[in-house]
This record gives sequence, structure tokens and C-alpha cells, in this order.
Amino acid sequence: MTDGPTYGFDTLQIHAGARPDPATGARQTPIYQTTAYVFRDADHAAALFNLQEVGYIYSRLTNPTVAVLQERVATLEGGVGAVCCSSGHAAQIMALFPLMEPGRNVVASTRLYGGTVTQFSQTIKRFGWSAKFVDFDDPKAVADAIDEDTRAVFGESIANPGGYVTDIRSIADVADAAGVPLIIDNTSATPYLCRPIEQGATLVVHSTTKYLTGNGTVTGGCVVDSGTFDWSASDKFPSLSAPEPAYHGLRFHETFGGLAYTFHGIAIGLRDLGMTMNPQAAHYTLMGIETLSLRMQRHVENAEKVAAWLEKDDRVDYVTYAGLPSSPYHDRAKKHYPHGAGGLFTFAVKGGYDACVKLVNSLEIFSHVANLGDARSLIIHSASTTHRQLTPEQQEAAGAGPGVVRVSIGIEDADDLIADLDKALAAACG
Repeated sequence: MTDGPTYGFDTLQIHAGARPDPATGARQTPIYQTTAYVFRDADHAAALFNLQEVGYIYSRLTNPTVAVLQERVATLEGGVGAVCCSSGHAAQIMALFPLMEPGRNVVASTRLYGGTVTQFSQTIKRFGWSAKFVDFDDPKAVADAIDEDTRAVFGESIANPGGYVTDIRSIADVADAAGVPLIIDNTSATPYLCRPIEQGATLVVHSTTKYLTGNGTVTGGCVVDSGTFDWSASDKFPSLSAPEPAYHGLRFHETFGGLAYTFHGIAIGLRDLGMTMNPQAAHYTLMGIETLSLRMQRHVENAEKVAAWLEKDDRVDYVTYAGLPSSPYHDRAKKHYPHGAGGLFTFAVKGGYDACVKLVNSLEIFSHVANLGDARSLIIHSASTTHRQLTPEQQEAAGAGPGVVRVSIGIEDADDLIADLDKALAAACG
């Protein structure tokens, strides 16, 4: 969209980044299903490869459909640029890649998606990186965990699976004082419920597979750059501040300023890691984002109703939803997440592990799948699936103990969801 009026969220989620196709006038963003692009001449090709001109070279790096999605997500998040990739897990590696070197570490929240805990505690060791896990409800503990080798702080805005809400501002203050970027996974909240950059985050990552797409059709990820971090303030981030041998000594921060991180993500990250988002996935996600605010309102409305019903049920030990007045995170959610606490939470079933298994096997409307953020209501027993690789202590710290199930409340009729849970609880606890 052109410079001018400041548009509202509902307008931007439909129009940001999109323009009528210059060749055909098509109003919906086309799927540019091509691997490569014809150069005007040899000089044009050279300028593109030297990063002297912005354009399309090869779809591992840039694609017109994906570019629209990148601009739209960056706009909704209040960032200067974004890089889309093949999945949310890819986005996490892409986010860390320009920051880390062998021997460096990331300080991460204990309340993270189980796959992220595994990625950070196990897989990144193969790069020579490491992670320290800290309770983000204790900013002092976060500060104490940061050392001279720390290159990033990583948390989730609304933590998966428990739905706990993070006080991003307090963690951002700690990261700022240490001179390292704060990365916030905003998958569960989306920019409709929370804009982490406004609360001090440097980078935002998404699994676009979830609420942004909203229909369970494609996987994808995105890294959004705030454009505010001074990568040259110290020697901690040579990938962005020092000469880059692959581009004849070009210094990304010196050359591209606030867009340095975004350009590096494309020119180095996608070029060498190859975690490319395909244009059809970008197209599905763009269509999903057009109704994001409408869906999130319904997700929140239904989650509040279902959580309140569960909390009163004698077959349920507790519910973790931050939208409930009884939640210790309720005041924080009202302050930092004014549109609601999302559609994701857990509840503990009396009877423990076995009762949880019976519950998920007895539901009809809820789908038992390893996903969240779908228009459909979803459920999973995290301890036997997404968090299975974690130790019992890690499971409990993440809010995914053996007697707990995670629900992602969809946009169906809330009374039907309650009736489905009521029947399944009867089967599980009878």
C-alpha cells in the first residue's frame, strides 16, 4: 500500500503488500509458480547478485507471491521486513543463524512448545550452539543466565501448550541491558492479539502454519525484523557488522541499515540453508490472513466460554487459560493482550494419563492432531506426543504433565464443543 493514511488492522490484513498484477490486472495475488526469472541483460543480473538492486533471481531466494506475504506479516507486526520460510521450526533456525557461532548460547523460556525445547536442547548442539532454559516469570533469573557468550533471548508471547502469557516488556528490558536481541514466537497470539515489537522485541517468529493460515492446509514460517537493533554496537554479531566474504567484503548493517537482518536472511540464510517457502503455501496463507481478526475474535470468545465451563466441572483438576479471572496471568493478559488471551490452553483431567487417553479417543468434534490454530477445534495429549521426548521435569515445567491435555479452540458453535467435551469426560472419568 502507498504511503499516506494510517490504516487499521482489518484493512491491512487484506491489502498490505498486495497490488493488482501489473501484467493481467488480477486482483488476488497470483501464485507465481516458477523457479527462475529472466534478467533484462547481463548488467541487471550482476547488480542483483551483488545486492546492488532488489529483484527476483531464483525462487529459493525470492518469489513474488512469497514477497507479498512477507510484506503483509511485517506490516501487521510493525516490522521493517520479513523473511518467509518452509516451517515454524525453520523460522527459529533462520532467526538464530545470523546471530550465533560455535560456542554461543541462547537464553530460552522453560515454557516453550516441546519441539522447540528439543530443537534448542538437542539439535542446535550440532551447530556448536547451546541453550539455557529459564523461567520467564523471573526477569532476574533471565538476567543472571545471560553471559558473554549469549547472543539472543527467546520466548513465546502466549506459550504453547499452557497458554501462559509473557510480560514481553520486562524481558525486553533485560535483553536490552545485555545488548542482545529478544526473539518472540508470536504464533499462538498472532499480531491481532499481541505485537511484540511494540513491547520491545527485536525479532518475531511465526509458524504461519497455525493461526495465520488458519485452515490446516500448508506449513510455513516467518521471521520479522523490527529494524531497531544496532548490530554494530559491539562485536557480538559479525555476520551483520563485519565484512562478508561471499559479497566482496560488504557489511550488511553498514550497507542496509535497519533492513540489514532481513537482507541477510535472504542473501545468506535462504541461499545457504534453503528453507524456502513455496508460492502455493504463501498463497493459502495470504487468503487465511484476510480473515485473521474475525477468526481470532471467535477463537477468543469460544475459548473463554469453554474454559469457564471446564473450570467448574468436577472431573477437571484445573484449567490454565489466562482469560479466566482465576488465572495468575489474568491481569497480565488484560494489560498486554487487550483483545484476549487466545484460543490455546490446557486442562488437567482427574484420572491422569489413562483418563487423558480415553478423553481424546472419545471426542467427535475435536480432532486429535499435532497442530493448533486451525478453524477446527483440536486436542492433543502433549506428554505422549509433542512433549514425549522431554524428561518428566521438562514436561512439568512446560505445563505438559501426564494428566494434561492441550486444546486449540476453533470457531465452531461453543455449545457443541462443550457437549462434545462433556460426553468425552464422562467416558474418561466414568
